[in-house]
Amino acid sequence: MHSTPRILVKGAGVAGMTASVTLAERGAQVTLYESGGRIGAGASWMAGGMLAPWCEAESAPPEVTAQSVDSVDWWAAHVPDVVRAGSLVLAPPRDVGEIARFGRRTSHFQTIGTEEIASLEPDLAGRFHKALFFADEGHVDPRKALLALGRTLEALGGTVVMDSAQTPDEAAFDWIVDCTGLTVRKTLSSLRGVRGEMLLLRCPDVVLHRPVRMLHPRIPIYIVPRADHVFMVGATMIESENAGGMTVRSMTELLNAVWTLHPGFAEAEILEMGTGLRPSYPDNMPAVVRDGRHIYINGMYRHGFLLSPARAREAADMIFEAPVTTG
Repeated sequence: MHSTPRILVKGAGVAGMTASVTLAERGAQVTLYESGGRIGAGASWMAGGMLAPWCEAESAPPEVTAQSVDSVDWWAAHVPDVVRAGSLVLAPPRDVGEIARFGRRTSHFQTIGTEEIASLEPDLAGRFHKALFFADEGHVDPRKALLALGRTLEALGGTVVMDSAQTPDEAAFDWIVDCTGLTVRKTLSSLRGVRGEMLLLRCPDVVLHRPVRMLHPRIPIYIVPRADHVFMVGATMIESENAGGMTVRSMTELLNAVWTLHPGFAEAEILEMGTGLRPSYPDNMPAVVRDGRHIYINGMYRHGFLLSPARAREAADMIFEAPVTTG
């Protein structure tokens, strides 16, 4: 192998972008290839961008939290505009019992009441009487973050190829790092798709400073603020491989959630609606798999932005023959 490894990274979603930058920072000569024609052509473009290891602990195995507690720091060091304002977990009055259930399954939060909610989110004053506040969490706009990583990669000397007609010759590289999700199901046969759905709304009448999770016994929904009065509203963990358009029921549930959060959303403009399938292993844990000089980073499930830094380090350690660490 060359003293400077030549690495082809396939796939410009969150796994591919974090791997490309991590490898380039370690001194590799990186070529990033995306057959979709642009950075973020897959599921990562639809993500919420929540960096919430403690909230995720409510439904994820302990390894997810252990391996992602430094993810906010990684993103803050690599892209602009990471917001470190925490996360807020709420429930409508009829489902307030869900808050206690959520809290029993996680940690690193404060249980707060009406005054504290109003202090954190003045636009929610008087609307909710109990919440969980996770002060150490953050969020990022996935689209801006992925594009920023692309610029960083080029600044580090990496090459970005977005033309499907210019597929790089794998024989010219020492390593191939495949981050192409469900397209490699023939190789990674245990992968499945988990449906995600999202709306982008513009609502000048409402201001939020941090992601809000609205609990519901059937389908929790999150609302994530972005720049220019835009909000991403999403739902994950839908066990379906249906890649079709959004249903009336799904649309209604998402819109009802934001209406319940604040009636000002009734006048919001719907900018975009989207659905996608997130690659997932049976245990819902992202993994790095090596087969000769091919390394697969896949199965990101709903933890792409949380766990991609750790998985990128793991892949880099394999390539540079350092001790493998995932924490």
